[in-house]
Amino acid sequence: MPLLRTPTSLVFAALLWHGATLAAEPLRAVPDTLAQRVMACTLCHGQEGRATNAGYFPRIAGKPADYLYHQLLHFRDGRRNNAGMSYLLDHLNDAYLRDIAGHFAGLDLPYPPPQPASAPPAELARGEAMVRHGDPARELPACTACHGAALTGVSPAVPGLLGLPRDYLVGQLGAWQTGLRQAFAPDCMAHVAKRLAPAEVAAVSSWLAAQPLPADAHPAPPTREPLPLKCGLSPQRSGGAR
Repeated sequence: MPLLRTPTSLVFAALLWHGATLAAEPLRAVPDTLAQRVMACTLCHGQEGRATNAGYFPRIAGKPADYLYHQLLHFRDGRRNNAGMSYLLDHLNDAYLRDIAGHFAGLDLPYPPPQPASAPPAELARGEAMVRHGDPARELPACTACHGAALTGVSPAVPGLLGLPRDYLVGQLGAWQTGLRQAFAPDCMAHVAKRLAPAEVAAVSSWLAAQPLPADAHPAPPTREPLPLKCGLSPQRSGGAR
């Protein structure tokens, strides 16, 4: 059976009609809101910054506001190495970065279920021991000593460690070990990461990624308890508008 062919004149007429219809429709104004402006962030970090439980991109929704703000500063100012993030932030001033951080910090969204544990039981047990107890002989504090007993972070500047993909956790510990990721001095996470053996990085990351979130997944309130290490949780100088 021969193929039916539409006359060229009809195709052209249809295209003209479609174009005229589009031209007749009023343009819809896009609201100039912060949520609209930060949609570029959701291309990697997922809808509303909630990400997923797999892959390399971390969840940013609900993280402590100061932590998010400081990470934006680190990317913009070169303490964290990511060309895409640096490009997006290069011309944004401190006040706008704080607005972005506050937006995502204020999102209260459910977490996905954790990744299934794929590591051997012995590796998971080793990871849990490091997270809960550390290794004082090597000046390695427990993760819970800084990131909170529930590992959901501590306001205003310490992030949670649950709900993050294993690959992301491995990558960030590796970045601190090699100097690709830095924080304000004194950089306590660099101190910790550089004392971890590769097997310990894998064990800690595997155990953390497999843990469910508690019913209350919000960061813990600020505490007056001293941290086990000196940590630069904020800039040494006041951050004026850039």
